[in-house]
Amino acid sequence: MAKPFDELQERLLQAGVAPRHVKRYIAELADHLADLTAEEKRAGRSREEAESSALARLGSMEDLVNAMTGQRQFKAWCVRAPWAFFGLGPLLYLAGAWMAAIFILWSGWRILLPGVDTPFGVREFGLASLYFQLGRAIYFTAPLFVGWGIVLIAARQRLRALWPPVGLLLNAWVSGTAHIHASRTGVPGGLGHISLSFASGTSPRDVTGSLVHVLVILTLTALPYFLWKVQQAHAVSD
Repeated sequence: MAKPFDELQERLLQAGVAPRHVKRYIAELADHLADLTAEEKRAGRSREEAESSALARLGSMEDLVNAMTGQRQFKAWCVRAPWAFFGLGPLLYLAGAWMAAIFILWSGWRILLPGVDTPFGVREFGLASLYFQLGRAIYFTAPLFVGWGIVLIAARQRLRALWPPVGLLLNAWVSGTAHIHASRTGVPGGLGHISLSFASGTSPRDVTGSLVHVLVILTLTALPYFLWKVQQAHAVSD
């Protein structure tokens, strides 16, 4: 990207314009600026004079910014509806990942361990071990990827609102308090004797375990967000 448009890019992102629209807009302006500069050079101006004149003909910074920010269709969805993007979005991603993990648990239990009451606590070997480990990996890493996705979107869009931290907290709370139960005798209903509950158990041990899980997820996902905010603050002060 041409350096004359660095400030323009930052202002557009901070104004809520989606990164893909910013990238296309900057590319179009760079091409137009190159054409105007070549035209000025053909008129006999030096390189510096041609570039300065071409920038002036392109328009002021305010005009270039307003050309994009004045049109709602160019705004990112995380700016148009942040409550849905950072509130409902993470929950939907978690639900999709956990459904995949539960399907792996159910199908592996039915095919590879058909005679046991519950697949939990059974020592698996060979194919069964690999299959169930895949499901566990999806289940336990999904909250991390959801949280890191929130941080990435917040950083790309230069968001300063409260919604990204709210999304991180909601993601950590739901993930940390979720529990999967699988038992032919203990879960008579559910989906194939598998159920998903939240904040199950009232004993101090259960509550403490859930809170620790919440804090671990929140720390691992919020730390990159905190570091980005610190870096942003240093950049502003410099």
